[in-house]
Amino acid sequence: MANRRKKGREISGWLCLDKAVGTTSTQAVAIVKRLFDAQKAGHAGTLDPLASGALPIALGEATKTVPYVQDGRKVYRFTVQWGVETDTDDADGKPVATSDARPERAAIEAALPAFTGEIMQRPPAYSAIKVDGNRAYDLAREGEEVILEERPVSIHRLVLTDMPDRDHAVFEAECGKGTYVRAIARDLGRALGCRGHVVALRRLTVGPFDPATLVRLDDLLAAREASAEPDALDHFLKPLGFGLAELPEIALNGNDAARLRRGQSVLIRGRDAPPAGTIHVTHAGESVAIGEVERGEFHPRRVFQG
Repeated sequence: MANRRKKGREISGWLCLDKAVGTTSTQAVAIVKRLFDAQKAGHAGTLDPLASGALPIALGEATKTVPYVQDGRKVYRFTVQWGVETDTDDADGKPVATSDARPERAAIEAALPAFTGEIMQRPPAYSAIKVDGNRAYDLAREGEEVILEERPVSIHRLVLTDMPDRDHAVFEAECGKGTYVRAIARDLGRALGCRGHVVALRRLTVGPFDPATLVRLDDLLAAREASAEPDALDHFLKPLGFGLAELPEIALNGNDAARLRRGQSVLIRGRDAPPAGTIHVTHAGESVAIGEVERGEFHPRRVFQG
């Protein structure tokens, strides 16, 4: 049977969408894929419909680099409402506990050190974590009691930035992979004896993607309306290698790059000795492969088509 031709353009790169509240991450990826007429698209880290901000979307060959972006640091700004804990730990849920207590600034700031560093955190029942092959949120929506195991997470920074009134507090958190901001709000509310849940959440940074790289959907739509040319939106894209900015990089010559693209390893003895771990290899400024160095030889794990 003949291979069916894939629909869309063979375009590769990254777009860091400023996702709007009310849109799911899956919906956002579908919209971007359609606007760029891309064959393949995926995102690096889900944002809840309640959340806004940085949603890195990979097109084409860049989808091979998604795990490396997901592992990058993340910065969030979020608002906690005191007095109510919900079953989802955010404003979309139903109240499960209430309190008339309201914390003072000094009490909040005194509690924050316990939520920084390497800590144990229990993910929200309404999360995408799988339980016996099912998503936890699906089980919770069906009425099952979901109690997930605590797991270690890294919270590098957690600061109180504003207290607009006695019922709300605004925080900024810098954290590693797998950290749930909703769980921070829930556990902080319990520690302060006042309960709490997230009512606003904005992701500012994911790995190398910061606020300066954000692109609004309205700007994409306006550019598409202004021109029907297939490449009318391409100037919004970051190159594939932008998502790998946090990896060590070495540049190889054309012959070695060709070998790598065939899946073969190459010798790198005599070059600047690369550090141990995952390496990003380029040629003439273009990404060629990601892989590991072993005994002076580079072994590709992910190869990108030029």
